[in-house]
Amino acid sequence: MATPGLLYVTMQPRQSLPTAHFHDWYNTEHGPLRLRLPFVTNGFRYRAVDSLEPEWLALYDITDMVELTREPYLALRGDAVKTPREKATMAQIAVDRKLYDLLQDETAADFVPLNEQPDTTAAGHVLISNTSTLRADPADPAAEDDLRRWYRDEHIPMLARVPGWRRSRVLVTASIDPNARREFVALHEFTPQNGLGGPEHKAAMDTPWRNRVAESLASKTRRIYNWTYTFGPAPRELHALTSPDTISAGRWTSNDGRTRTFPHATNPAVESFVTTQDGVDIPYRLEGSTNPHAPVIVLSNSILVDYTIWDAFVDNFLSDARNRKFRILRYNTRGRYAAAGEVPVTVDLLASDIIALLDALRVPTAALIGVSLGGVTVLNTSLLYPDRVKTFIACDTNSSAPETNRKAWNDRADMAEAEGARDPSTGESIIGEELAEVTTRRWFVPESYETQPGVLGRVKEIVRGNSLVGFRKAMQALCAYDVRGRMGSAKVGGLFVAGEGDGVLPKTMAQMADDLKVEGQGAAELKIIPKAGHLPMVEQPGAFVEVVNAYLHSCTM
Repeated sequence: MATPGLLYVTMQPRQSLPTAHFHDWYNTEHGPLRLRLPFVTNGFRYRAVDSLEPEWLALYDITDMVELTREPYLALRGDAVKTPREKATMAQIAVDRKLYDLLQDETAADFVPLNEQPDTTAAGHVLISNTSTLRADPADPAAEDDLRRWYRDEHIPMLARVPGWRRSRVLVTASIDPNARREFVALHEFTPQNGLGGPEHKAAMDTPWRNRVAESLASKTRRIYNWTYTFGPAPRELHALTSPDTISAGRWTSNDGRTRTFPHATNPAVESFVTTQDGVDIPYRLEGSTNPHAPVIVLSNSILVDYTIWDAFVDNFLSDARNRKFRILRYNTRGRYAAAGEVPVTVDLLASDIIALLDALRVPTAALIGVSLGGVTVLNTSLLYPDRVKTFIACDTNSSAPETNRKAWNDRADMAEAEGARDPSTGESIIGEELAEVTTRRWFVPESYETQPGVLGRVKEIVRGNSLVGFRKAMQALCAYDVRGRMGSAKVGGLFVAGEGDGVLPKTMAQMADDLKVEGQGAAELKIIPKAGHLPMVEQPGAFVEVVNAYLHSCTM
């Protein structure tokens, strides 16, 4: 039977540790690694408001405390896994780590856990932590029973009458930690506006039973904290990366190379990955505004490329001072790599991947921009998850798969198969030269081969190195989809964009703009990008930014 509990960690950085280093390490490396473990359901950072030390507290809810004795968790604490940065950082922090089993958990009728609240509403929440030990040694069962009954039958019911009370938990030293002195901790959570110190609170603190319990205690410590951060499994810290201390320290890379930070005074970035419910890892890059509440724009790719196709667009977009209020989130769509999952890839699955990204990064809502497969993905996400999408821009795409798609895509995959190209470093089958050349010739207008051959050559190289196994999986989504039935009752408005030279798509997308029906809104617009084909953000990034700017700044973001 599982024993739920809590990992309770207090920290006091030494003066030798720069504040930005402490927060960057904790928010980017230390906390997210723990949140990736399936038995760690959430994690929070609190800062003391009582002027006492240690100043920082972290709480992690554990589904079964015995998991903290097993290899997945123990490995995180071992020197073999720790990065040099973690070792150097922790050497400058006084750490006290405690393990507790859960005894009692009471919540208000309308309680919403902090990890399910946006950070903007979590801000200011109060946590009171009361730790105590009993005088009797060894433990007196009668005294323990009296303490537990007091919490259950009197104290917590009285605290529940205090305005702003949300939750109270009582825990005891974990059974997996038999050498630790037996200690009780009561955690009480309150909203920022509360009745602490008021008549209801004073009444709960002064009863005969409470005074009797107090006499049985050998020690008692009361600390008051404010919520400061909710961990997620995906790092999102940008503000600490603008500090001169982190900039001088340079870029940081995790031991597995899958998480990296890019300190910068004005445009910091973090790269990492999220894991979907079916176990697929999706790499992402987050950059832009350092405000953790800044609006987010998600960029969704076409098939056969990675998120670097947005480089020129992002550089142009963020160079406009008006756009520095945005965070930019881009990611590699399923199919870039062979590990694309075992379930069939559909546009509905790809929409759920965007939601998985937003959830892991604790982003309540976002604007979405996508091209080709990414275009129908962002359109479909707005149709399936309207509460999570502010608006969308769908580029060079279709609302349904033409009948010819299945044969066309299978022919392309067979072309790559016949070439037999392989990645020299992994031996994995890749797209190869022939399909890469055919694809880029189709995507760009002939003029661009004369005016910007370097840009097109780079895209061709990205296509060439795409996993063939991943491509075959991802192309399933393009062989059979139809979202037209959903477009007639849409709840989120958007914009459609097409490259002037992208075949029939400008005409097709004009019909899509007419098909999108949002109550209370007029028809959607279609914007045409001159001298561009299938990837206008690559071919004409400046013109594409102008269209995006005009649209986004006309919306409420």
